[in-house]
Parts: sequence; C-alpha cells; structure tokens
Amino acid sequence: MTADDRGSDGDGSSAPAADPPVVLKLGGSVITEKDRPETVDDAALAAATDAVAAALDHGSVDRLVVVHGGGSFGHHHASEHGVSTTEGTHDADAVMDVHDAMVRLNRAVLSSLHDRGVPAVPVHPLSLSARPEGTGGDLDLPLSSTATLLGEGFVPVLHGDGVATAGEGVTVVSGDELVVELAAGLEADRVGVCSTVPGVLDAEGSVIPSIDSLESVAEALGASDATDVSGGMAAKVEELLALDAPASVFGPDGLEAFLRGDAPGTRID
Repeated sequence: MTADDRGSDGDGSSAPAADPPVVLKLGGSVITEKDRPETVDDAALAAATDAVAAALDHGSVDRLVVVHGGGSFGHHHASEHGVSTTEGTHDADAVMDVHDAMVRLNRAVLSSLHDRGVPAVPVHPLSLSARPEGTGGDLDLPLSSTATLLGEGFVPVLHGDGVATAGEGVTVVSGDELVVELAAGLEADRVGVCSTVPGVLDAEGSVIPSIDSLESVAEALGASDATDVSGGMAAKVEELLALDAPASVFGPDGLEAFLRGDAPGTRID
C-alpha cells in the first residue's frame, strides 16, 4: 500500500494526514535507581507518567512513542554477562537475563501509564530488530507494527534490549539508537530525551544551550557514572545529531515543558 493509498478514504477523496508523532526517551537513570539492581524509582516514574498523561489529555501531544532505557535492570545484567553494543553472546540464558529484566521494567512503565489512563502497549525490540551485517552494520528495525499502533490510537512503548547480531549472537541495542530509528522512520515532529541532568553540560557544569556538532562539545562530554553499556552522554548526542527532527536533552523538571512544545535544556539539531 502506498502513502497515497493510506491517505485515501476509498472514494477518491483524501483523508487528512496524521500529525507526525513525538518521540520521548525516558532515561533509565531517571526512572530507576541506577546503582541498585532492578530498583524502580517510583516517585520519578510517577512524575514522568503524570506529565505524559497530562500532555495527552490536554492535547499538547497527539501521537506519542515512548522509549525507555535500561537503568538498573538491563544494564546490570548485560554488564554481568559481558554484553554491550559491540560485544555479544551466544548464551541463551544470558540473552534471557537481559531481556527479561527489560520486560520487567517495561511492565512497570506500562503499569504506571495505564494507572493514568494512557493507552500504552509494549513493543519489544528483541522480537523485531536485527543487525544482519554485524556490529558495524545498520540496525534493521521494522516499524510497521509501531506505526499501525500509533494509527490506532495507542502509545507504543519500546526499550533498550538485546538485538540479533550477525557474528556476535545477541548484542545490546540502546534506547538512544531506537529513538533515532523511530524518529527517522516515523518522520517525528520532535524528539525529547529526559535524562538525570538539566541538559548537556559543559566543563564547568553549565547547560549548553544548543549543539550542532559533536566536535564542538567533545571535551565536555564524560562517561556515565554508573554502569552503562550503551555509551553515556556522548553517544546520546552523537545519535541525536543524526536526526532531521529537532531534539532536546533535559532533566525531569523539563519534561512538562517539552511535552507542551518548548525546547528545555539543550537543543540538538
């Protein structure tokens, strides 16, 4: 079916094109206590899902895709098994440890959204995605299910996960890379990354208002303090710079503003 077919009512008239979605990443370090294995930060998750529900109720956001990171769930197990975005495993038990931990966190996120009336449903990347050309190749993430769920009024919720990888068995796909794939493939209107910091910080700890190249901020970007197998802030910025849609990196206090249409924290484009 072509894009023109999707925009037709069947009688030759054209239906209004759907608004492009907003893609929101909730950092794993925001919604979990990242230094305590498999511990949800209940207050932070409640505040984040309150903001999402309010934005949908008020019409600030019409179509939304949520991605969440691994925090103390996926990262903890991936680190124990030596699995990362570049190092994989052929041990099915290791794959299940990582994936099951992410499913548990995903259920916590879904439950919090459901409690607030948000029609959220899970989309598990391990079941969909692959790297057919190995760790150096592109991520193959079919988006037909996510796009159809959006079209039917649901809020798809994806998460960092394992990904089938040629030559490595299963590696890790980060939430940040999923955000890029979703934003590009779904032609997102804008992208928000909610982190534990109020934006991308310079060497003095001040928020950098805008970034248009990684080189301009490379020296200021350090590694994550807690266990993180997906690259920390530098990886986030690099992924977001690849987008056509404008992106914002902000702290939990900026989430409501982002969902209203503002650009809190650091704008990346």
